[in-house]
Amino acid sequence: MKIRSSGILLPIQSLPSAYGIGDLGPETDRFTDFLREAGQQVWQILPVNPTLAEHGHSPYHSPSAFACNPLLISPEQMAADGFLKKTDLADMPIFSSDRIDYDPALEARQTLFKKAFFRARSKQDPQFERFCEQNAWWLDDYALFTAISERLKTTHWHRWPEPLRRRVPSALDTAADKLAETMDFIRFVQYVFDVQWRAFKRRAAEKKIRILGDLPIYVPHDSADVWSAPHLFKLDRSMRPRVVSGVPPDYFSETGQRWGHPLYRWEAHRETGFDWWVRRIRRNMALFDYLRIDHFRGLVAYWEIPAAEETAENGRWKKAPARELLNTLYRSMPGLALIAEDLGYITADVRETARDYDIPGMRVLVFGFGDHPGGNPNAVHNVGRNCVCYTGTHDTNTAAGWFLDEAGKLGRKRVFTYFDRNLTAQEFARELIRLAMMSRAWLSILPMQDILALGADARINRPSVRGGNWQWRLSAEQIDPETAAHLLRMTEIFGRN
Repeated sequence: MKIRSSGILLPIQSLPSAYGIGDLGPETDRFTDFLREAGQQVWQILPVNPTLAEHGHSPYHSPSAFACNPLLISPEQMAADGFLKKTDLADMPIFSSDRIDYDPALEARQTLFKKAFFRARSKQDPQFERFCEQNAWWLDDYALFTAISERLKTTHWHRWPEPLRRRVPSALDTAADKLAETMDFIRFVQYVFDVQWRAFKRRAAEKKIRILGDLPIYVPHDSADVWSAPHLFKLDRSMRPRVVSGVPPDYFSETGQRWGHPLYRWEAHRETGFDWWVRRIRRNMALFDYLRIDHFRGLVAYWEIPAAEETAENGRWKKAPARELLNTLYRSMPGLALIAEDLGYITADVRETARDYDIPGMRVLVFGFGDHPGGNPNAVHNVGRNCVCYTGTHDTNTAAGWFLDEAGKLGRKRVFTYFDRNLTAQEFARELIRLAMMSRAWLSILPMQDILALGADARINRPSVRGGNWQWRLSAEQIDPETAAHLLRMTEIFGRN
């Protein structure tokens, strides 16, 4: 039985930190303390896979579905765990406290990682060796892919020399011998992340805080996953995608959205008993307590676009084996706790699949005023129990930002009618928080920006807009007892504790 509860959406990278980006250091403990004091039980984060500068460090475009992001490793915690000396941190540069400084933060961390790695080489660490053995099934390919990418200065593996592109065993062996030290370094960094994550997860659990993770349904072509298992994806003879992912035209876009990921060869996954998916989900469930599947509808039916098309207009719907896959996952992992991102164009078969497997969907209250609220499924009076109720998501404007910049006169008029009074942008954000908490939904998730009634400057992502995303940071002063006390009162009043 799902117990009525609530939580906060805040990416780990958005935490305060002196090291350019939020990480797994002391601020995670401070934020879990804040959650506990506010009566919250769930911390929702974004994917923790590695990110790339050329893709704006989007957590939804990663070179690995299994590896974790070195940027989230805390220098302070490395010193506390004995990987570094405290004096090693003295030469760290001064970073902005307002926005995330991705590239300088990574460059500074790489220097620290190398210091820690070369010191660790002189010791025998059985825990590191055990980590490498237990994770070799993904770690070895990821380490080799990353090492080759660094040597050739590109993750676009279809441009690599033919033997490496085709994974000729002798070529892979030669590359692994030449790049052995680099591969060990990459494994070591993943090990340090694992040490910090396990400690963070244990401390959160002691405070009864559960972590809700996020799984992008697709993986990029320029990833270790596609390179290491090309037979699982719809590629042509030159190893380029034949068809790519996206969504069809709708009222948001006349030409649809062409995402460009390679699509799965579901018949190949079926032949292996969905082994890649079982391993992927099991890996994520070792990190998180709950897992949100982004674009869940793609597991039921997906929009297939010929790779030569520049827009999504000339795609077609194709069926995916959702029930076979889900049956396999639930048999392999009893108690699996999934949440379906089911926003946008959702058909009856998607709703039926989620319902039959008791997978909660999502409702986003800021969408409830987009047309007449009476029949709008995102209006709070239409929100059912088996769902997660949000005021907004990482892809939407903040509540206050939507009110000021996107609602327009008609949208604001609907808001005023719904609440039976005029509101300011900040008042609207606070009222939306109340609605989410009082909703029938099993779980209410509140973006930290809406709790603070922040405007559009605090938005995390603007889909289809290149540059300037994923940079918002929370300040240390914004994690305060007064905000926690206010949230606790609402949590108690609306029975979410």
